Amino acid sequence: MTPLSAVDEARLLAQARADLLDGQPPTAVRQALHTLLQNGSDNPEIWYLAAQIEETPLPERIRFLEKALDLDSNYESAQRLLAQLLPEKLASEPPTQNPSLSLPVAVRPRPAAELAELDEIDLDDPALYFNIELGWLDFNWRVFFQALDERLPLLERIRFVAITASNLDEFIQKRVGGLKRQQAAQVRTLTADGRTPESQIDLVREAARQMQTQMTAQWQTVLRPALYQATKVLVCTYDQLPATRREALRTYFHKQIYPILTPLADDPARPFPFISSLSLSLAVTLRAPGDSTLYFARVKVPSNLSRWIHIEPQNEGDDYLLLPVEQLITAHLGALFPGMELLSVHPFRVTRNADVRRDEEEADDLLELISDELRERRFASVVRLEVDQHMPEHVIDWLRMRLDLDMEDIYFVTGLLDLTALFPVADLEYPELKYASWTARTPAVLRYPGTMKEAPSIFSIIRQGDLLVHHPYESFDATVLRLVQEAARDANVLAIKQTLYRTSANSPIVQALVQAAQAGKQVAVLVELRARFDEENNIGWARMLERAGVHVTYGLVGLKTHTKVTLIVRQERGDLRSYCHIGTGNYNAKTARLYTDLGLLTCDPVLGQDVVRLFHYLTGYAQEQAYEQALVAPKYMFKKFVALIRREVAHQEAFGN
Repeated sequence: MTPLSAVDEARLLAQARADLLDGQPPTAVRQALHTLLQNGSDNPEIWYLAAQIEETPLPERIRFLEKALDLDSNYESAQRLLAQLLPEKLASEPPTQNPSLSLPVAVRPRPAAELAELDEIDLDDPALYFNIELGWLDFNWRVFFQALDERLPLLERIRFVAITASNLDEFIQKRVGGLKRQQAAQVRTLTADGRTPESQIDLVREAARQMQTQMTAQWQTVLRPALYQATKVLVCTYDQLPATRREALRTYFHKQIYPILTPLADDPARPFPFISSLSLSLAVTLRAPGDSTLYFARVKVPSNLSRWIHIEPQNEGDDYLLLPVEQLITAHLGALFPGMELLSVHPFRVTRNADVRRDEEEADDLLELISDELRERRFASVVRLEVDQHMPEHVIDWLRMRLDLDMEDIYFVTGLLDLTALFPVADLEYPELKYASWTARTPAVLRYPGTMKEAPSIFSIIRQGDLLVHHPYESFDATVLRLVQEAARDANVLAIKQTLYRTSANSPIVQALVQAAQAGKQVAVLVELRARFDEENNIGWARMLERAGVHVTYGLVGLKTHTKVTLIVRQERGDLRSYCHIGTGNYNAKTARLYTDLGLLTCDPVLGQDVVRLFHYLTGYAQEQAYEQALVAPKYMFKKFVALIRREVAHQEAFGN
């Protein structure tokens, strides 16, 4: 038997995973796994997949899992499945047998400590802690499970697949990128749960592959057919198009797409082209007629092209077709290489490390440092390569060599590559397949009858009492945005200070701040440049605000400023009064319609003085002082919460529950 290459082994494993999820007959899965075992593979996932075949007798499934754990004692998926199957085995055996089973440490139930024993617990025991990386992936599983929930509208379920994919992309960029950076630096410090960077990379690779396989299966086998059944919208391949449509699309390709494509060769005169993170590309192999030399090229799918080509029905009863744009490009790629023979075309996508850090304490200019980090991130090392599962081995080897990757960094994808492309599918105009539209209400105290010529000042309303608003149920525009916009126009307002972490494009908040500065008010804004993946946007806002005359600062060295606070200083009857907004959500009018957050609008003088001191600390050299009412991390919030918890413990001890 000819030994399998690493690529063929990975492809067989990917096919076995897909067959299991698709509910294919177990014979095909067993055959693939048998081939892998005959090849001498010691990959524990083979045994884990074998244990997932439900038709296999329970004792055999448990034996397979034990074999997987013999090969990798930290294989958490196998541990979880074993923990599920062992109780079934116990229940199926006669009571007289009652064998003593040894569970893996990670899934062995931990006894709840009695209160009297709490002081004896070793808080350094790794068994007490969850792994932070797997914990993040567990959260993303919760997001993905929404896509499985048949009670939700169909297009919202499709949207949850796209959200899961987007979250996973960010996880790979930031968390896996960070682990690889630690690995390269030979970090040997163990996490709280006792893991090295290397062991965590192995864990998250396996978990990320499983998540990607599940997402693809849910889209391909459940949601895509359901979409067609409900709407007659068919997400199709080029081969499924009727001949008349192909001819029209050929014309469209040559007029609208061909001129903006750029084929990039890879040879000694033209080195391997740079590939930006998360961009979609086509790997092309060619040869000249009569020449056996193999040539490689890369064609980027332009990011300014829509991922989907909409093909409307020609006749009543025809389907509405959605075609991935890369399939149309692939079908006409010969036009980019005239005189050459096309041998293969396959899509791929790279993910680059986004965990690029520099020493802030050594920086003279934080804005320039973050700008440099962004430039460095653009060219950072590749941490993941996603390829079409049918990509030939020699093409994979070419990409691996050029991108300096291990086989473990390659993810084989069945079907649509990059499921964030499902966002526009979820936006299709079928209101009955989406959540019912919601219009945020205006709090009663801020409403005014139509008989009034103009609305009362929001400042006069806040003076009557604090206002707690709950977004998205209560309108952000009618409360927080109104406060900032009124402050910008009000001749009695002398100063506006605000923190910005994330905001929207064409932000009305930023426009109001610019208007206030142009009107001669003192405007100071802390723009947090390190808001992950919003750094470039925030640098743009910071520079625009500075040009408008706003005093801009960038936060504190070594800390991210997550606080969402606005301070408005207003002159009233010869005195100065401070109005504040303190919230949990960003000053983003778009996401405020989606995310659940609370905000307090107040002119409480004690809290106002706290916020004044906070801004002096954030923008100047003032030493941070204790606050009367505000809880400010990292110096004071933790201590206060511990004190509050201890107070509740004392209440319980004194009065019981």
